[in-house]
This record gives sequence, C-alpha cells and structure tokens, in this order.
Amino acid sequence: MKNHLILFLSVITFLSCKQEKKENSTITIQKLADQKIEYATGFSIQNHDTYKEITITSPWPNAKNTFTYILYPKGTEKPEVASTGSFIEVPVGKTVVTSTTDIPMLEYLELEKKLIGFPHTDYISSEKTRVLIDSGTIAELGNNGRLNTEITLELAPELIIGYSATGDTKTYDLLEKTGIPVVMNGSWMEQHPLGRAEWIKFVAAFYNKEKEADSIFKKIEKDYNAAKVLANNANSKPTVLSGNMFKDVWHVPGGDSYVAQFLKDANTNYLWADTPKTGSIALNFESVLEKAQNAKLWIGSGSSKSLKELEEKNNRYTFFEAFKNKAVYSSTLKTGAKGGLVYYELGPMRPDLILKDIIKIAHPELLTDYEPYFFEKLN
Repeated sequence: MKNHLILFLSVITFLSCKQEKKENSTITIQKLADQKIEYATGFSIQNHDTYKEITITSPWPNAKNTFTYILYPKGTEKPEVASTGSFIEVPVGKTVVTSTTDIPMLEYLELEKKLIGFPHTDYISSEKTRVLIDSGTIAELGNNGRLNTEITLELAPELIIGYSATGDTKTYDLLEKTGIPVVMNGSWMEQHPLGRAEWIKFVAAFYNKEKEADSIFKKIEKDYNAAKVLANNANSKPTVLSGNMFKDVWHVPGGDSYVAQFLKDANTNYLWADTPKTGSIALNFESVLEKAQNAKLWIGSGSSKSLKELEEKNNRYTFFEAFKNKAVYSSTLKTGAKGGLVYYELGPMRPDLILKDIIKIAHPELLTDYEPYFFEKLN
C-alpha cells in the first residue's frame, strides 16, 4: 500500500511539473503587433500568431525579385515557416541606414540613438541626428551612398536598412553573408505621397514600434486629407509648370508621378497631368515653351537660388510668364549644416507639409497664417 501511495504521488508530481512547464512555455510565446497598410504598394505585411512576414515587391525600377523578411520576437523559437526569406529577431538594436529619408522615420519613432553608421553623413540635415554625428556616435561609412564594408563589419550592426536605385546589391549581399540582416527600403518608388510616408510602418516593425508608427502616420494622413479638402474650396485653379533643363532636355514630372499627385491634390492645373507616366517626361525647350509659356506658376525650378542664377543657367527661362511675374518656387533652398537638402530628407515623411506649401503658393487666401516649410519663392 505504501509503495502504491509513493507511486501515486510521483505521478501527480510529474504531471504537475509537466503542466507547469507547459504553462511556462506558453507564457514565452509572444505576438507581434498587427499592422495594416493602406496607401503603400511596394510592401505588404502578413500578421501571424508568432511572427510577421514582410514582402518587398518594388525596391527599385523594374525589379524582378522580391524580398521577404520573417520577423519574430527575441527569446522565442524561430518559426517553422517554409520561406527562403531572411529570419530576423526583433526588436533589433544597433542600426545602419543608407538613405536620408530613413533619418526622420527613426527620429519620429525616437530611435535615432540606435543609428551607428551612415554613408556620407554630410547629407544628413536633421539637427537632432547631426548632434550624434558631431559627437562621434554615428560613424562615417563611405561616400555617395557606398558602404565601407570594413568599417561596417567593425561596427557589427544588428540591422542594415539598404537602398538601391539600380538593383546593385553586391555590397549588401556581402555583408549579409557575414550574418548581418539587410532589408531593402523602397519607399522612394511610391507614387502617392501618403504611400511614401506609410513606410514608417515598415521601419517600425523591426523595433516593435508598430503602435507608435500607426499613430504618427494617422496624424499625417489626417492633416494631408484635411489640406486636400481645403484646396477644393478654392475659386481658381492656376496653371502650373514644373521641372527644368538639364543640358538640352527639360524633364517634367509625369501625370502619374509623385509630384503630379501633389499638384492635383492642391487643386492646380498641372499642364502634363494627362500624360500617363510615373517618372519624368523628357522634352525639348520649344515644346515646353509652347505649352507652358503662359503658366501662372513655376513650382519646382531646380537648384537655382535666385531668378538671376536661373537666368544665367539658361536665358530662355525669361520667356515664361511665371519668370517675368516672379512666380518661381524652389524646394531646394533650405539646407542642413553641411549642405544636405531638407526637402529630400524630411519631405517623404511629411507630405502634409509639402501639400500645404503648394496650397499656400496656389491659393494663399486659404492658408493666411501658414508659413511654407519647404518651398520658397526665388528672389
């Protein structure tokens, strides 16, 4: 009888330990926050119980390959998923980014201190991140967007957010072979302004900052759409010319482009709005003059800092009524401490400000107390 009692107690103890172990293992299972994508078309997110699958479909023009990243919480088992993609434990820590458009996303998510390296730091305009560069916290990793692999390996980042305009990923492939996760950011390929800003959700996923990203984006979306509604109240619809000459070719934004979307939402009459092209349209000077000589506004005139400088580059610019009436506007006059362009860094993250700038130019009566953030009139 005594032996039976001992055996019974042993079984109970075993089952209790087994149950406790099972409950403890259940506690370690974590679920990443869900994300929903509304405007961006270049990436998708599939939310699962214990992991998140992100697919990049448009990292650069005419891309044939897609990139898949399986994100799962640190301290949990690697998910059993039939995927050739990269498996990345999140949240990540030390980070290298390669495009200035990543800088505002990190700052808005309060992650700038995770940044340890960037190629050609002079391009960065943000005062907050420049303090970290000047203190030596952020290392210089090369020039013209090319990563110095030796220094990058010494820094041992936990994540590299890459970028490519041509599809050349040789340096990234080399670094990835050493065990450093590399992900591609294709936000610049989006044609809707809010689509570019929504890539903050992509960045946030690697740091468990999904809720913060969602809140930030919703505020920008709300302000953008409110400005769009306001523009529709305008009584006029001014004609707009955009772009400038490079050598013998004038490049104007296509009718389905990022820039054309801003001009449409600002309730202007963009003269090439009906040309179904997402990139730029290459034209000769004569064809642009014929169509846009009497345009009321010239928005996006290039890098010239004054009308005089614009005329010195090509004296035929003076034939346009917008030039004669001093209604020429540029977004490239505002720069950082080292000459980086604020518009190209912050603009993709703040399309609401760009839209308000254009509305202020085209319909000043609608935003009487607003001071343009990016665009300035050439003197």
